[in-house]
Amino acid sequence: MTADVAKLGPMLRTWRGRVAPDAAGLPGGHRRRVTGLRREDLAELAGISVDYVVRLEQGRHATPSAQVTATLARALQLTDAERDHLYRLAGLAPPASGEISDRIPPGLHRMLDRLGGSAAAVFAADWQLIWWNRCWAALLGDPSSTPSALRNFARDTFPADGAAPRLSHWPVTSLSRSEVEASVVSDLRRATGRFPDSARLAGLIRDLAARSPRFAELWASGAVGAHREDHKIVQHPAAGPIAVDCDVLSDGDAERKIVVLTAAPGTEDEARFRLAVMAGASDSPNA
Repeated sequence: MTADVAKLGPMLRTWRGRVAPDAAGLPGGHRRRVTGLRREDLAELAGISVDYVVRLEQGRHATPSAQVTATLARALQLTDAERDHLYRLAGLAPPASGEISDRIPPGLHRMLDRLGGSAAAVFAADWQLIWWNRCWAALLGDPSSTPSALRNFARDTFPADGAAPRLSHWPVTSLSRSEVEASVVSDLRRATGRFPDSARLAGLIRDLAARSPRFAELWASGAVGAHREDHKIVQHPAAGPIAVDCDVLSDGDAERKIVVLTAAPGTEDEARFRLAVMAGASDSPNA
């Protein structure tokens, strides 16, 4: 399939211009000269460089990878039809219908906007991180600095060869690690029933089974279930240790997971949580 250089850049600019900053979890501010996303915003949301966005929009890089195309589609909040059109403009075959969807529908975006000061993130059915708000980045560190293919909670739960976590920039301790491990494995098994033709999910499971004896052991147990809640200690560099509750909600047949981190109201942990969010906001270039 051949990329359409002449149309890719203009479509990216059109789609970028229609996404309101607040709908993408970004502050609108009073100094913005555009109603939609700036190039800097799109780069941050997609985890790519601003220069790369410029080159795409100017037709100087016509063949983005399937991985980059998927992150652009998510950041631009494209419908399935628009996502498929983006893939074709990039010279790529659209994802198969049996593949896991990384799209976040507008209704879910509206619900996420109402979470206020909670740290929230959305994961796909294979525990791939596909969205997070500014409180999440402030509490755990901004995931955009991690390559998108490595932003996966299952990979963090079963690291290969002692690899460091990718979804947090500082130590996060689960108070029920064994239960979380079993839940993630059984949750992935359930996803194989929902997406039996997903090459991405099958590849993840093969990789984890080959690299992690613990994952292989749990996978062989045949359990099916879902990851629902946990309690964690976040060692935040500016606020100190913060005890947080982790709640996981499932988004219907798409098997997306909405993860919300909160601290108990009226506690010292809540005060530290707010301090962490304030520190993260002051460090952000978009604050």
